[in-house]
Amino acid sequence: MPGAGEAVEKESTIIRLNVNYVDLPVTVKDTKGHLVAGLTWRDFRIFENDTRENIAFFTVSPYPLSIAFVIDQSLTSDVMAKVNNSLGAIQGALAPYDEVAVFSYANGPQERTGFTGAQTNRLPAVLALTKETGTDMQVPVNVGPLAGCNIRENGSCVDPNLQPGRSAGSGNGVITIPKEIHTLNDAILSAAKELSRRPEGHRRIIYVISDGKENGSKAPYKDVLRYLQTNKIAVYGTLVGDSARWGEGYISRVHLPFTMYDNILYKYIAATGGTPDSESNLNGIEKSYAKIAEEARNQYTLGYYSKEPFIDGKYRKIDVRVDRPGLDVITKLGYYPSAQDMR
Repeated sequence: MPGAGEAVEKESTIIRLNVNYVDLPVTVKDTKGHLVAGLTWRDFRIFENDTRENIAFFTVSPYPLSIAFVIDQSLTSDVMAKVNNSLGAIQGALAPYDEVAVFSYANGPQERTGFTGAQTNRLPAVLALTKETGTDMQVPVNVGPLAGCNIRENGSCVDPNLQPGRSAGSGNGVITIPKEIHTLNDAILSAAKELSRRPEGHRRIIYVISDGKENGSKAPYKDVLRYLQTNKIAVYGTLVGDSARWGEGYISRVHLPFTMYDNILYKYIAATGGTPDSESNLNGIEKSYAKIAEEARNQYTLGYYSKEPFIDGKYRKIDVRVDRPGLDVITKLGYYPSAQDMR
């Protein structure tokens, strides 16, 4: 006979199975870009690595937001002025139960404040201190009195920065234009690290206000994207400047080899299930904050248990479909499993 407390172990077999639970925020829009309400779990189908998954959880309840705002300060001065004037509208787009952190970047990221209540007095004060003048693009002059190295002494440039090989000019009249610095990758990674510490039950969102240009970051795009996909972080953005112009905004998404990324922000948004908004004027930028916050808050949330091996470290592709014509389904393209998904 089994001893006290040994009956279950000796008379039965206990099977423990570790599975990955996947939480999937989904935005559904019609052909005019309006949010679609009234769908049920029966309208959705989820595929992971081309295998259909059973929906284990479904809700339309809004979630509180943990938002890391990332403000581009390498914008041109005219665009920067519009962004500065729009920052006061951020707090009005948020609810009392939301929380906000603020980052900025030009040549390197800077954390302006850690997470604080969205309706506290601290947020508008920090946003006011985040305003900058921006940058002005200089047209290189190759000839005439304003040309590089036009003043010499003993055969050499008075300013050593104008010597041949320097950024502003050379003795043979050929000017090497300085590279623009836009450390967007590093800024998104800094915000993501702060977001990864936030408790469950909140939507983890990085909201970028930028033209999307990237050059000079230490962190490569693929590493930053993997960090986002592992920690359930979605990137949203208001595109301004060149990326907000009709036609040019689409062309800027194409990356030519050996050149600066003109709009890498769009790639982050598409891969993580966020939505972009392109605005060229102050009123549009202000309205975009409320529009995107509404979309992030009012999503369908689907959950399922993955059939893939438990935490194998491999990327899982996701495809979500709705059994209704003419609808656009927006969600993350995939994810990397982690220990926090274990059930």
